[in-house]
Amino acid sequence: MKVVYMSLTGQTRKFVNKLGMDLLELTPTNPFIPINEPYIIITPTYDKEVTEILNDFIETEQNRTHLQGVAGGGNLNFGQLFVFTAKDLAEEYQVPMIHEFEFQGNEEDVKKIRKAVDDLGFK
Repeated sequence: MKVVYMSLTGQTRKFVNKLGMDLLELTPTNPFIPINEPYIIITPTYDKEVTEILNDFIETEQNRTHLQGVAGGGNLNFGQLFVFTAKDLAEEYQVPMIHEFEFQGNEEDVKKIRKAVDDLGFK
């Protein structure tokens, strides 16, 4: 399973690198990358204007049909806004919210993401 992500501060990049999965990092300069395989999105929590590249990616060609789930990272101090970017994407595209983690996650978060991918039927 491919993991598509964006990382502005490096926290999300540090987390996804722990997964040992096939990664695709989106950047603001070119989010319009077609993908023809199942993927999940792992996103940090930022305002919609900052994370719009994720919507651009999902809406590119047939990408939407391959989206399997979303996970989000953030700061628990955000309270109710903790991982709202991931929750909004999961709701908008009607896919499961597979995990929430703080900052760059820990080994338990890595295990939970891997299990969630397995539970979706992908390795």
